[in-house]
Amino acid sequence: MTIQPLTIGEIQYLAHRLAKETMGWDEPIPDFSTRFPNILESCLATPFQKFAKQDPYPSLLNKAAVLFYLMIKNHPWQNGNKRIAVTTLLVFLYNNGRWLEISNQELYNFARLIAASPAKLKDSMVSAVNQFLTIYVKRLK
Repeated sequence: MTIQPLTIGEIQYLAHRLAKETMGWDEPIPDFSTRFPNILESCLATPFQKFAKQDPYPSLLNKAAVLFYLMIKNHPWQNGNKRIAVTTLLVFLYNNGRWLEISNQELYNFARLIAASPAKLKDSMVSAVNQFLTIYVKRLK
């Protein structure tokens, strides 16, 4: 199975738009054009990079875990990063024939946990995201 990456266009149209429309709460998500230059692009590219001809994130869940972590921790936007990260994760999984079977609140609480983690625990937190996904990700029928 070839893992399908996300594009900037998909983030702009799907993830960002859906997060903005459906997860507004009391803090708005800024317009897509206000993102910090190149940070979003880096978040999307990192899961697919190779190092010494090796893939450090070889599986779909490995790629999804680091994508989710980076979308939260690298702050591509001034606000709404957790909500956009959640939506981005769902779009990425859906595009690759998977879905999360979990409540929205539990998923958002997990995103808050990742956001509150110290940067020096990156590897441990990406591993925790991978374990979380292993439990909750299911194949689409």
